[in-house]
Amino acid sequence: MIAVASDHGGLELKQAICQLLKQRGLDYADMGTSDESSVDYPDFGRKVATAVADGDCDRGILVCGTGIGMSITANKVDGIRAALVHDPFTARMAKEHNNANILVLGGRILEVKTGCELVGIWLDSVFEAGRHQNRLNKIRQIEIDRKQE
Repeated sequence: MIAVASDHGGLELKQAICQLLKQRGLDYADMGTSDESSVDYPDFGRKVATAVADGDCDRGILVCGTGIGMSITANKVDGIRAALVHDPFTARMAKEHNNANILVLGGRILEVKTGCELVGIWLDSVFEAGRHQNRLNKIRQIEIDRKQE
């Protein structure tokens, strides 16, 4: 299951992403927003990040105007590796090297077609593990250490 959400600035791209996921036969949960009324991105970023961190969803996709706010929000939740991507290379590396469990896109920066292409690349990429897993272990250790401080 893929959790998907946006604020008003990412609504158009989020709706296209949901259609893409449906076309691919992937289960997803649309966690909002549902119209262009102004909303606060942290509310939606937290919903998706929590669903992924708690194991209710396997991964997530977030969209706001630039993607920056959603990235900051999602990465506040332990266990989340949210990656803001802008092009095919960063979408692929987000999965292959960083095993990003949340993909973040800027709805006011990317054309809808490009955003959907980046989602496809991320979905189709495979984590390479090896030396990259060692780095992710170090990131996780930072979360653990911060809890103990």
